[in-house]
Amino acid sequence: MRGELLLVTGASGMIGLHTVRRAVAEGYRVRAMIRPSSDRSVFSGLPVELVTADLAHPGTLESAVADVEVVVHAAAHIGDWGPVDEYRRINVVGLEHLITCCARQKTLRRFIHISTLGVYPGRDHYGTDETLPPDLKGLDGYTRTKAEAEVLLQHHIRHFGFPAVILRPGFVYGPGERHSIPRVIENLLAGRLKFIGDGLKVLNNTYVGNLVDAIFLAIDHPQAVGETFNIRDARLVTRQEYINTIADYFGQPHPPRVPLWLAKLAVGPIEGWARLIGRKSPPILTRARLKFMALNLDFSIEKARRILGYEPRVDFRDGIRETLDWAAKNLPVAQIVRALQK
Repeated sequence: MRGELLLVTGASGMIGLHTVRRAVAEGYRVRAMIRPSSDRSVFSGLPVELVTADLAHPGTLESAVADVEVVVHAAAHIGDWGPVDEYRRINVVGLEHLITCCARQKTLRRFIHISTLGVYPGRDHYGTDETLPPDLKGLDGYTRTKAEAEVLLQHHIRHFGFPAVILRPGFVYGPGERHSIPRVIENLLAGRLKFIGDGLKVLNNTYVGNLVDAIFLAIDHPQAVGETFNIRDARLVTRQEYINTIADYFGQPHPPRVPLWLAKLAVGPIEGWARLIGRKSPPILTRARLKFMALNLDFSIEKARRILGYEPRVDFRDGIRETLDWAAKNLPVAQIVRALQK
């Protein structure tokens, strides 16, 4: 709604920054919540109020949420490796403090929580919808604590009437993506990337612009409050299309394959050894990466279509080209790309 004060947490991240830009274009007064270490230059030229706050420090949150009418909570501790408590400190405890602060604001009318399709059990999915409850065991600290966060938020929705909407995107890609795709590019260019299995199962790809469309539909739709929605692209792509598109973009050969049975056999010992030696970064294969590269991740978006009127506008072919163009110009992999082009 034009003129309302809209707060975006995690505003300097990919999802947050795209949300900030759309909110400005829609006529909101925008407050961007960033940490002291965040890159402020990404907001250059945008008429936004920057507020420094951190979910790990509850005392900083009151000023961030003062008088807000809409909150888009995109901040999270992400990744697929590390102690669960590190994720829980931000994704659950930090969320609880944020909810408490927001609940004190009599102006608040909508709280959009960005969750993940990773809260579902780590198995093959074929049209799974929101009636399946989140898996509180999780494959890693991120998915486990995002499931816990949903349980916490649902408690506040049911018992205190907190005006929240939960959106569950899949693998989010687009300009500004600094985690999954850069890792794929680096491993591909270094010759380390391999398909697991035949590469024919689908990925839960979600272009960031499609997700932002869903965010703004959820902000204004009266029937959205208290609901949870799966969000993804209209057309899901196989791992072959995903990886080979990136390989073709950089002029690289398509990766070879590793049998799925071998990867399943190896992942336990690889993770176990990495934990035993206290490895800080994830090993070459984790259960989360096995899921990302090998499981069928088809989740239904019929509920979002029916209630929100969500219809993904951008296809993977166009979204991934935009993403790779950005990555080739802005990420460290650009140095490798330039070397390959000489």
